[in-house]
Amino acid sequence: MLIRPFTPKDTPAVVRLWNRLVLLGDVPYCEMDEEAFTQKFLRDPNHRPELMLTGEENGQIAGFIHGVSKRVLLPNETESASPGYITVVMVDPSLRRRGIAGAMVREMETRFSAMGKRRAACMESNPVNLPWRIPGTPGHDHNNAPGVDVEGSGSPFFKALGYRTTATEQAMYLNLKEYVPCRDLKERQEKLLADGIYTGRYHPEWDDDFDRMCDRIPSDYWRAVLRAETDAWKKNAPCTDLRFLPDGRVPNGPRILITANCDHHIVGFTGPVDLQASGRGYFCGICTDPAFARRGIATVLFNLLMQEFILEGAAFSTLFTGTDNPARFIYERAGFTVKKRFDFMEKILTP
Repeated sequence: MLIRPFTPKDTPAVVRLWNRLVLLGDVPYCEMDEEAFTQKFLRDPNHRPELMLTGEENGQIAGFIHGVSKRVLLPNETESASPGYITVVMVDPSLRRRGIAGAMVREMETRFSAMGKRRAACMESNPVNLPWRIPGTPGHDHNNAPGVDVEGSGSPFFKALGYRTTATEQAMYLNLKEYVPCRDLKERQEKLLADGIYTGRYHPEWDDDFDRMCDRIPSDYWRAVLRAETDAWKKNAPCTDLRFLPDGRVPNGPRILITANCDHHIVGFTGPVDLQASGRGYFCGICTDPAFARRGIATVLFNLLMQEFILEGAAFSTLFTGTDNPARFIYERAGFTVKKRFDFMEKILTP
């Protein structure tokens, strides 16, 4: 058995393996053709040839592993502190239990260590997103599988290699025909407005500050998202900062943001409102300034977002939330149900 770098000539065989495992139900991902595979992996701005490997036995592709070292880091994020990400590990079903998957992972870890990485991880901050099908739906999808499918074989496999679970995220789904609106939404908005807190569509002419909120959370990720989206509004042009937009999507124009504003500060936001080709109302996340917690701001913003999705013609929406995140109650009241769970897993690498 030989572990070697992936070459473009391996694409047809790896794509066949990929689609075979999808059809067998071994992995939750969507099928892809050779062009989609090339676009997703070889043309990704984070692509590093040395982090795409194949396992080969008797000249046959037996397995495939993809790793990532982010080329574009968030502010205050360092190369060594950023983990080496394992995106996917696949082995031909007829060639399993021969140590191929474990050997590929160990080789990937060696390469991460040589790059100065201190951790290997399977988690949501991997910049390469793999879409997957939501079970029990008419082919509806989510744009990212953030970790290891709890129901699959991956979790025990990685645990046997020394990885530990750091968090578990649950994927939630809502057919927007079944959306349950907050009955007292208008009253909640009016009460917040009486306290000086506006909730609704973002107005770029206000030029409200969001750094204070991001400092308090703290989150450079949300700061980057807000800066990219608000800059697009101020320039009245498409947001083209591909570093922080999922899947490198460039919208046709500024996207609607739903914000909470108080005294020239953004104190909460959700969005941007984005209808994807699959009919999904894209959910980036929701955030509230800790100094404005327990006022029902998140409930108001989330319901306004669902209403914007419906106006845009979205058929469904999906999101991820931590199993212990109180925000899940907001999502459940709106009609969201849990469809799948993913473990975030990591391993400390030996220098």
